[in-house]
Amino acid sequence: MSEERSVLFEPPGIEWRPVSPNLGMARHVVLALVVGLPAVVLTAAATFVGGWVWVAAAVFGLGAIWGAFVVHRQVRAMGYAERKDDLLVRRGVLFRSLVVVPYGRMQFVDVQSGPLARSFGIARVQLHTASPGTDASIPGLPPAEAERLRDRLAALGEARLAGL
Repeated sequence: MSEERSVLFEPPGIEWRPVSPNLGMARHVVLALVVGLPAVVLTAAATFVGGWVWVAAAVFGLGAIWGAFVVHRQVRAMGYAERKDDLLVRRGVLFRSLVVVPYGRMQFVDVQSGPLARSFGIARVQLHTASPGTDASIPGLPPAEAERLRDRLAALGEARLAGL
């Protein structure tokens, strides 16, 4: 049974390309701001107020530690593979996902990079198809790789669509 599961999410003969480790660093910055900063503020407040504020500080502190562990594992689990007729995108550790997008189904491909992503030198490639259920995105790519992948996928999508 476990062999069937591994084949389901790890097709044989596929060479997976990982996302940039900079994605993990960017996500850690967001985690520090959203969970770590409140933990520090609550700890400082707890030294003056005491009581239940220590509990809140501990909850946020444990959340920050757990989040750091989860972010690391999530980023390591992300990857993509280009095959002859389709693109595979995988993610997840506990809740695994493998999306297969045939090149002929792609309508357009775009690249996105916000201020935080740009500061870490990463971008997201978003694939759009006629069905929203088969849309896929690949976060955490270096800009040069995102540009290469965008151009390649757009060209393959046009070639496969023209052949229909």
